[in-house]
Amino acid sequence: MNIILFGPPGAGKGTQAQRLVAERGMVQLSTGDMLRAAVEAGTEMGKRAKEKMAAGALVSDDIVIGIIRDRVQEPDCATHGFVLDGFPRNAAQAQALDDMFAELGLTLHAVIEMVVDDEVLADRVSGRFSCANCGHGYHDEFKQPKVDGVCDVCGATEFKRRADDNRDTVAKRLKEYHETTEPILDVYRKTGVLRQVDGMASIDEVARQIGEVLAA
Repeated sequence: MNIILFGPPGAGKGTQAQRLVAERGMVQLSTGDMLRAAVEAGTEMGKRAKEKMAAGALVSDDIVIGIIRDRVQEPDCATHGFVLDGFPRNAAQAQALDDMFAELGLTLHAVIEMVVDDEVLADRVSGRFSCANCGHGYHDEFKQPKVDGVCDVCGATEFKRRADDNRDTVAKRLKEYHETTEPILDVYRKTGVLRQVDGMASIDEVARQIGEVLAA
């Protein structure tokens, strides 16, 4: 199956995408990761992206779509399906993605919206921190290391927080999401592929609900 995970920053899209990779063998398509991989591989689109980044410019939508187009044609995507994580972010990207699907004869099976509460989400995001060594994620309230000050995964004792994981920055990102990204859902609602899950539930419960969507 080919799906899009939808939701505001901090909703848990990346976490659920990783679950789908581990449990179903699906391929997680994160635009940031794909950009870096294309640049390192020296593909045509990667070279164009590298030129943009070297000039301090934003990578254009046509380059991003081109990188996605190249990636989804690789055998693992065709065999196991893929999950787009954090893309599209605006109406133009959504239209370009639709055109790409039509061009390649691909089917978008579901757009899964992780429905969350803004205030609770701000608390969730502002409490995040991670291991400085392996990147494993934690939270001040919901997920502390089992041994205080020691990473559960690698045993490192240094942790870090993203500079933009604070309430003011989260509020700005949510505002942008509601104004620019959320309206795309109306298009997917009309085409009948939109499904919703409770993004405020536990990680396991959200995964269970996503599983039900995929099994339907």
